[in-house]
Amino acid sequence: MKYLCLLQLVCLAGCIASRSREWAHHGAPIFADLTVHEMKAVRAYLHGIPEMGLTNARSRALNKNSILLMELHLPKKHEALKALDRGHAKPPRQARVIIQFGNQAQPNITEYIVSPLPSPTSHEVKTFKGAKPVTFESRPITVVEYDHINDILKKISNKAHKLLFETTGGFSYSNCSNRCLTFSDIAPRGLDPGERRTWIMLQKFVEGYFIHPIGFEVLVNHQDLDPEKWTVEKVWYNSVYFDSVEELVEKYESGEVEKLKLPDHSDDDFYSTYIPRGQINTPTNIHGPKLVEPQGHRYHIDRNFVEYAGWSFAYRVRSSAGLQVFDLRFNGERIAYEISLQEAIAFYAGDTPAAMQTKYIDAGWAMGTSTFELAPGIDCPEIATFIDLYHYFDTDKPVRHKNALCIFEMTMAMPLRRHFNSDFQGGYNFFGGLENTVLVLRTTSTVYNYDYIWDFLFYPNGVVEVKVSATGYIHATFFTPNGLHYGSKVYNYVLGNLHTHLIHYKVDLDIDGRENSFETLDLKFVNFTNPWSPKHFIVQSKLHRTEHRTERSAAFRFGKKFPRYVHFYNPNKKNKWGHQKGYRIQFNSHAHSVLPRGWREENGISWSRYPLAVTRHKDSEATSSSIYTQNDPWEPAVSFENYIRNNEDIVNQDLVAWVTVGFLHVPHSEDIPNTATPGNAVGFFLRPFNFFNEDPSVASRSTVIVRPGQDGKPKIQRWTPEVIGHCVTDQPFFYNGTYAGV
Repeated sequence: MKYLCLLQLVCLAGCIASRSREWAHHGAPIFADLTVHEMKAVRAYLHGIPEMGLTNARSRALNKNSILLMELHLPKKHEALKALDRGHAKPPRQARVIIQFGNQAQPNITEYIVSPLPSPTSHEVKTFKGAKPVTFESRPITVVEYDHINDILKKISNKAHKLLFETTGGFSYSNCSNRCLTFSDIAPRGLDPGERRTWIMLQKFVEGYFIHPIGFEVLVNHQDLDPEKWTVEKVWYNSVYFDSVEELVEKYESGEVEKLKLPDHSDDDFYSTYIPRGQINTPTNIHGPKLVEPQGHRYHIDRNFVEYAGWSFAYRVRSSAGLQVFDLRFNGERIAYEISLQEAIAFYAGDTPAAMQTKYIDAGWAMGTSTFELAPGIDCPEIATFIDLYHYFDTDKPVRHKNALCIFEMTMAMPLRRHFNSDFQGGYNFFGGLENTVLVLRTTSTVYNYDYIWDFLFYPNGVVEVKVSATGYIHATFFTPNGLHYGSKVYNYVLGNLHTHLIHYKVDLDIDGRENSFETLDLKFVNFTNPWSPKHFIVQSKLHRTEHRTERSAAFRFGKKFPRYVHFYNPNKKNKWGHQKGYRIQFNSHAHSVLPRGWREENGISWSRYPLAVTRHKDSEATSSSIYTQNDPWEPAVSFENYIRNNEDIVNQDLVAWVTVGFLHVPHSEDIPNTATPGNAVGFFLRPFNFFNEDPSVASRSTVIVRPGQDGKPKIQRWTPEVIGHCVTDQPFFYNGTYAGV
């Protein structure tokens, strides 16, 4: 009877796991990015509404009505869970569409939810929490606006042609063949809400032009929708400010301005290129190590649904912000409903006006659309599965980004766990070990000069690592002696400006259900009489748990002591040993605040006050930032601080962790030509904390156990084929754990 009951329980568990997998697979398309067909259908539907008066996004006029961005609009969480947890019908797919209405008396930005897809028939206005309107000036800059900026820069450079030509040794902005100038524009675009004034610096247009400033910066007011009314408000040249280009040119010609002469640019001046130079002892005719899969993939992909070693999840790449993972499960049990990139910022300091104004808030540049093609063998292993992405931003038709996302399994070249058990007599009792392989979900964002590599890593022991690696070119400005307070000289007339990178993530944990609580664990010293030697005292650490009952209590400020463990758990579910099932977040970060609390632009990034803040889940609090924050950080459309202002109860609730990671970067000569990834990767781990009854990777058949046999020969126990293929080695596994003097 006992065995029959056990068999029934095993069958029941198997049925539940099978059904869970089936429902996860069934619900994954809820989170899939818009298809090309859906994008075209939404565009046709909106362009067919006469009162909207929509025209092409790429037409030359700025005073027009056009679609700026189109992406998936997620359903409410409780609606999605009906499909994911009960197998119900999936909620109708919807699109979020941003339209810029420039052809009206009061230009504005309006967002719509268009549905149902793929054949839309209705639309409704979408608002942010508090129904805060979006100012027209806060819109992201477009290709057409850049075209007009290019036109005014041509006019400026024509007036200052002699100055620029002499300064740079023969470079000019137009009619320049192979000695051209280009520009980088700075944001935010002004100092107050409603402004659209941009500092622009000129650079030599060579490979890696970001680190070729020429010492000429100009402030352009381009707020008016008629580019003929744009004006130049300030000019900076060789550390001096001028009120106009004409004033600068006049004083340059009269000798009142110290003339600047950059070193001659020659073809062998390769400092910003990837062209190899210098000496290296590694043979150049031999390739380095490569990943192989001797018997093919061990993961499964079906559209946006991925399965691997107990893991399953859905993914998407949101055009406005980037990579997201949904419905993350291990062995059918949900760990997180959503883990998603929200924002990336880089706040700079410097001596030139462009440098001191630079506060990049990358969602404002549609960071998610900067997912360009990945190179096999460099960005991802050759064995990876490469996937195309499609975006609709500042365009009139969907744009395909070929091979912009990759998925692959890799070895960590480090055991997941191992132990050598010595007999202390020159032999051993046993050796046991398990290789560590992970599944990697990767994409990149190249937001002008910087390249971010976004990774999700899924380990076989129930651990998830969320990581960003920074590379690309530094944001450099013209060197001045005072600039050394704000960075390092990295080349002739080039200053690498100090800056802080901060990355913000949303982590909607559902630890075996939506009803979760949050606590922190620290250590406190205790001092008590030694029970086996009363004349002595014992001093040791003792666990100190703090239950955080409100949102304010769970908002941890930078500059304050951060708890050793931050633990999310289900108070209603326990593991075999009586512990509440939980996960903890472990940080790998060197982040700190970028501005004092409440100081102007800091209001737009109030999430950056906290390495961790915990809130109750609300569909109205879907994101911590917006595409508009870059150009209006002073009165942002989305204010994260409002999410915790009401200080709601977080005990036994659906909780969201908002995680900030980052690092300070003081550029140095080794950042030439590019910032390298080692040491510039930050992120966090989600680690099981009594969620399982034991390490779930014990299920892996890649374990190897070696014991000494009675005949003195090692007895190897394994559950996978011994020889894995000539691409790796044609030698059988061998291990002899003896040791002796020589």
